[in-house]
Amino acid sequence: MTGPDSVSHVDTPELIYEDEHLIAAYKPEGWLVHRSDIDRHETQILLQYLRDLTGCHLYPVHRLDKPTSGVLVFAKSGEVAAALQAQLDSETSTKQYLAVCRGYCPEQGVIDHPLPPVADFKHQRKRPKSELPRQEAITHFRRLATVELPFEVDRYPCSRYSLVEVELITGRRHQIRRHFKHIHHPLIGCPKYGKSTHNRFFAEQLQCARLMLHAYRLCIQHPVTNAPLDLRANPRGCFHTLMQEFGWSLPA
Repeated sequence: MTGPDSVSHVDTPELIYEDEHLIAAYKPEGWLVHRSDIDRHETQILLQYLRDLTGCHLYPVHRLDKPTSGVLVFAKSGEVAAALQAQLDSETSTKQYLAVCRGYCPEQGVIDHPLPPVADFKHQRKRPKSELPRQEAITHFRRLATVELPFEVDRYPCSRYSLVEVELITGRRHQIRRHFKHIHHPLIGCPKYGKSTHNRFFAEQLQCARLMLHAYRLCIQHPVTNAPLDLRANPRGCFHTLMQEFGWSLPA
């Protein structure tokens, strides 16, 4: 295996849907949704990019972590933002992701494992994890495809990976990454909850040095017209290239 084309392609945001009330956009991996004290020097800010692109004041409704790519929705008014947030916090919306994990994970399953909040700041990190209240966290998943590569990355002569469709029922910070670590199938490219040997293998041998997590589908009801919106964005860059090389298809 020679790995994907190593030529770097610049990935930029793109509008998926727009009307007078809201927009949906594709967020590339490596972009922040909005400015943050945690990453003060980052210049790739999706909210500002989209405000400049559309000429509208936009309200963030939900977020994706910096290394995660995929679909995001922004409102054009505070009222629409509040309605969308309520919907995304309920069971009326569908939030689906694609992920690549280590090993052959089960064909399908439900991970019901409460999680303590993730501490971002030093004063939060001083509290022992045992003191932080655990929050309900539920993730549904189904395995879409697998691949076995003839490389001894860990202690086995071959290395196995799974492409997984993940649906969030709750929305805790880093929920998918933490849940897949919990079931012993950590996501590829995650330095915090993944496995460094497999992360290095994907980065150095397959030229894919990113978190293999992509928000590919968001189904909501339009907060003003009540029309169903099925918002999708396919993986790009090395994620897309690896799917092609492994013979993996998007969900039907």
